[in-house]
Amino acid sequence: MDRNLALELVRATEAAALASARLLGKGDPIAADRAAAAAMALVLKGIKITGHVIIGERDEIPDAVLRRGDTVGAGEEPEVDIALDPLEGMGSLADGQGNAISAIALAPRGSFRHFNSRYMRKIAVGSDAADCIDLGSSVFDQLVRIAEAKRVYVEDLTVAILRKERHDDLIGEVRRTGARIELVRDGDLAAAFAAALPGTGIDVALGTGDTRQGILTAAALACLGAGFQGQLVREEDGPADDDGDYDRVFGIEDLAGGSNIMFAVTGVSRSAFLEGVNFRPGGAVTNSLVLRSKSGTLRFLRTEHSFDKEPDYT
Repeated sequence: MDRNLALELVRATEAAALASARLLGKGDPIAADRAAAAAMALVLKGIKITGHVIIGERDEIPDAVLRRGDTVGAGEEPEVDIALDPLEGMGSLADGQGNAISAIALAPRGSFRHFNSRYMRKIAVGSDAADCIDLGSSVFDQLVRIAEAKRVYVEDLTVAILRKERHDDLIGEVRRTGARIELVRDGDLAAAFAAALPGTGIDVALGTGDTRQGILTAAALACLGAGFQGQLVREEDGPADDDGDYDRVFGIEDLAGGSNIMFAVTGVSRSAFLEGVNFRPGGAVTNSLVLRSKSGTLRFLRTEHSFDKEPDYT
């Protein structure tokens, strides 16, 4: 897999972002997600891969076109694993808020893990604190170690947490440490990106979120040399096939292994690390981030799209 397919994948996230951004603030998250998925699926048909979708759209999405088990691409070599989310933060987008992104990851066959459990506890940090995280320890101990690694006081840290009722206790624990908190409407992949990248104002992302996003986060942070851990959350009547994994804390290599992961993400609405889609007369501007773990490259792309010309996805 010598081609930098991430530069081809970004066309899929750009298309998804352009299609869904028109529904910003219109109160219909499902319609926005459908638009993003249809656009992404169309672009993927023209990419010269045989892609096996390991992480696909949410099970509850009606008429999903990019489900786990689907095959995407033009049916050529290489054969790869695909993890994707055409529109993370669809609720935020429908409410006219930030943190909506479109993301896709690719790696050699057998690289991405899949679980049937819906939720996962997570912690994400940048490369400067990657070696000191321990999801099994207390919140206080975790933040103390992260602050030491960053050479700041705990009170100087900003922790991103999803604004969910399930996080009430976690929010209280973080407040008692003295750390600052930024509450996020939804989008824990976007929050993890913000924690992993410098200059965003976010130092740590903590909390329980979708397991699918956990795999995508591991893939992205593997490319950035950042730190991530996840632990499955046991629910009543949870899947029996995950029983042996609930006590285990997973690192990046356990979730997204291999040394040749490629990742593309495009902003739909504004987030801490990417601008959203900006429409202008006759076209639009998208802002994307393209990552490759093999080379360690990180590319920020600003792309101008002209609506006067038909896009060519072949």
